[in-house]
Amino acid sequence: MPYLYYAIVNKSHLQKVSSTGLLITLGIIYGDIGTSPLYVLKEIIGDSTINKDLVYGGVSCIFWTLTLLTTLKYVIITLNADNNGEGGIFSLYAIVRRTKPWLHIPAIIGGAALLADGLITPPISVASAIEGLQIKYPEYSIPVVPIVIGIIVLIFFIQQFGTNIVGKSFGPLMVLWFSMLLVLGLMEIKDHVGILGALNPYYAINLVVNVPGGFWLLGAVFLCTTGAEALYSDLGHCGKANIRVSWTFVKIALVCNYLGQSAWLMQYEGKTLSEVGVSINPFYAIMPEGFLLAGIIIATVAAIIASQALITGSYTIVSEAMRLNFWPKVRIKFPTEAKGQVYVPSINWLLMFGCIGIVLIFRESANMGAAYGLAITLAMLSTTVLVTHYLVLHRLNKNIVWVYLIGYLFLELCFLVANLKKFPHGGWVTLLLCMGIIFVMWVWSKSAGIKKRFVSFIKIDDQLPILIDVSNETSIAKYATNLVYFTASDNPKLIETKNLYSILNKQPKRADVYWFLHVNVSDDPYKKEFEVTTLVPGKIFRVDFNLGFRVEQRINALFRKVIENMVEQGEFNNLSRYEALKKYHIQGDFKFVVIERQLANDYDLPVYEEFIMDSYDVLKRFSISEAKAFGLDTSSLTVEKVPLLVNPRKNLILKRKYPNEN
Repeated sequence: MPYLYYAIVNKSHLQKVSSTGLLITLGIIYGDIGTSPLYVLKEIIGDSTINKDLVYGGVSCIFWTLTLLTTLKYVIITLNADNNGEGGIFSLYAIVRRTKPWLHIPAIIGGAALLADGLITPPISVASAIEGLQIKYPEYSIPVVPIVIGIIVLIFFIQQFGTNIVGKSFGPLMVLWFSMLLVLGLMEIKDHVGILGALNPYYAINLVVNVPGGFWLLGAVFLCTTGAEALYSDLGHCGKANIRVSWTFVKIALVCNYLGQSAWLMQYEGKTLSEVGVSINPFYAIMPEGFLLAGIIIATVAAIIASQALITGSYTIVSEAMRLNFWPKVRIKFPTEAKGQVYVPSINWLLMFGCIGIVLIFRESANMGAAYGLAITLAMLSTTVLVTHYLVLHRLNKNIVWVYLIGYLFLELCFLVANLKKFPHGGWVTLLLCMGIIFVMWVWSKSAGIKKRFVSFIKIDDQLPILIDVSNETSIAKYATNLVYFTASDNPKLIETKNLYSILNKQPKRADVYWFLHVNVSDDPYKKEFEVTTLVPGKIFRVDFNLGFRVEQRINALFRKVIENMVEQGEFNNLSRYEALKKYHIQGDFKFVVIERQLANDYDLPVYEEFIMDSYDVLKRFSISEAKAFGLDTSSLTVEKVPLLVNPRKNLILKRKYPNEN
């Protein structure tokens, strides 16, 4: 979910409804759900004979799905679960994670599902748009697959340069798109006003309960709401007021277009789409002949915007997962000055090749629809579980909470079961990918817990005298003026034994000043705070950084700010301790030491934990180092590796043999 507009407007615009805020909202969050009319009704009808029960039931299901899932669950209820103004499944998890230890499970499943199922958004949106050329020019053999792949490659290629300039036009273009949907729908409805009766929930219930095979059509119906998560994920960049007002316009446009397509279909009752015409798509069929080419161009632009939203949303999910310790550390770039806009090269190219693979495997949007929607139901179920705990945390009436939980679990489980029909027809692709991402997140999270369990700490106060003696011992060559270590201890009174091992045993490291830095990932998305603890004035300090899970951890730059503040406050003298340099007011040197823990070869773990740690070792090969993750200057950095001794094997017997022994 893109952050392209963050630099365009002041944040205050998002706290209340404004024309600027509404335009931004339309450009950012409705790409996926807004392009669903391109393929949803076509998927519902499929090869079936067009009849009233099918058409009326299908559009009725669409309307009530948009009402119950998108409007009620997300726009009205879930938008209230803001984390200091931010939204998204990991923001929601950050609010409730302290209430129940197991809530990382739905968070991981939801995040993985969004990444996996979103892989189909660019192919199905772009393919659905380009396939309109086959209707416009049936006499030509339009090379849809090469065109779609070309557009997808271009979309992913431009990500590395930043998309702020392109993003400025998203709002007006999406206004044009939704206006087109509205007008085209109304043009058909005015000639077939009776189609409005399809909004009666009777037709939806009748389709699901009485029409043979009607229940399984919920898998196609579900595609109309696959972009609902974006409404919540981009809460911080649009504001709930702007989302709620703009959604009113968007929903009216979507429903009118679906009704217009349904009205057109009813003219051909008793026929199949293939009998009506080759490659007929109700979306393009309701366009006037003279407008068709323009409509295809506008649809293609909307599909590109939908793809852009998915791509930047994937960057956000990965960057947040990384800082919440759910994902291996990967390189993150910031291509523009727009706040929050990130670029993750590894994810960008993986997504690009994944999207190309989807196009080559399925080739047509109809085939892609068979794979679309299965995994995203898992994301919605995960959100339901997390929002339930949010409601409990905010002491909402228990009866209301139970109604919410049972109602949405039932509804979303129905969609999940219906989507299972897609499994052999392509749903296995996204489900398999989802399982793979869950595995990566699970291994990275559990391995961190295993390592933390075996890390030993000692009281820092007991070590202060020896650190002072080492600092004053001139027989030891000075290692640095300021020596900086990272510590995982949340308690400022404790320090890891590995830090002392490095200073005293690895190679005695004399320094004038010792620093111990601790980075705490805060539940507040954009928190940037630090706290300094003076252990020995002028000699030993501890700095605690409290950084939000959406804040870039550029410790090198942040630590410089800390030093500047301490110098201003008179707490620290940053001049060099070398007399020849001090008299010229040369600043002192700083050297960072990063200690990477490696599991010792000789260890004894339960089979499950041994599997987790072996998998972690494989994943770590694709991860960047902690030094790069913290943005440290490599010219003043030492990286040391220490063994993590976990349950050394106790059954190792070694007998000493003396020279005179036989």
